[in-house]
Amino acid sequence: MRIVFMGTPDFAVASLKALIDGGFEVVAVVTAADKPAGRGQKLQQSAVKRFAVEHDLPVLQPEKLRDPAFLESLADLKADLQVVVAFRMLPEVVWNMPPKGTINLHASLLPQYRGAAPINHAIINGEQETGVTTFFLQHEIDTGATIRVAKVAIDADETAGSLHDKLMQTGAQVLVDTVRAIADGTATGQQQPETGELKHAPKIFKDFCKINWDQPVATVYNHIRGLSPYPAAFTELNGKTLKIFGAAIDQASQAAAPGTFLTDGKTFLKFAARNGHISVTDLQYEGKKRMPVEDFLRGVRL
Repeated sequence: MRIVFMGTPDFAVASLKALIDGGFEVVAVVTAADKPAGRGQKLQQSAVKRFAVEHDLPVLQPEKLRDPAFLESLADLKADLQVVVAFRMLPEVVWNMPPKGTINLHASLLPQYRGAAPINHAIINGEQETGVTTFFLQHEIDTGATIRVAKVAIDADETAGSLHDKLMQTGAQVLVDTVRAIADGTATGQQQPETGELKHAPKIFKDFCKINWDQPVATVYNHIRGLSPYPAAFTELNGKTLKIFGAAIDQASQAAAPGTFLTDGKTFLKFAARNGHISVTDLQYEGKKRMPVEDFLRGVRL
């Protein structure tokens, strides 16, 4: 089959690499346009584009997916199948183009956690299991017929970063199995059930990242690890923003008003939640680099 791959971040690179290593014919890659970043505002390529260039794959970077010039270029590729991993929402004129359809890899066990941030929300909600799902694209986002599913355990101290890496590797293998099934005609889609309580995974904005200390300590802990390392949960300390990347639950300290902190000025920094404390281990204070709590306390007097 002739395959067009669509994706942007590192999560998608593993899937693209797995397809190439599996011997599939990837005829082109569609990815985000180069964007200025950093202090120098130099144009930065997406992770998928960098990989594609290294492997001599043609790259398309449309600003608008309905652009007639892009649609013409896409049609000229005569793809049998389009594969989407961590890309933006496609219009029907794009996803309905190839004869074998367009499939997507989603980092959850659909229909649970449809949306832009399934990895984060699964941890934030205290789940012990998640996974990956491949499905055929249709009109409503993340609702198409599922093809393959694989479950992945969420460890008690899992962060969004570590779970991302696990799902990235598992997803790449599931995607290859899915494409093989489509190629040999054995892939059958199963309609997603719409009954029961469905949990969603909407895009995360800054206000959501602010820690509410007037919650059970386990809830606060899940919130922190579900946003680590990006975009990172934060609180305020001495009038400045304090991002928290690593933490642990501490039930031993004496109860205190939610949001107040304890420190010896050398080795520990703890914030009180409703029924315990969060002991911070890895942080970034406004205007400083990310560092262990001990390094932070050596340079800041609280």
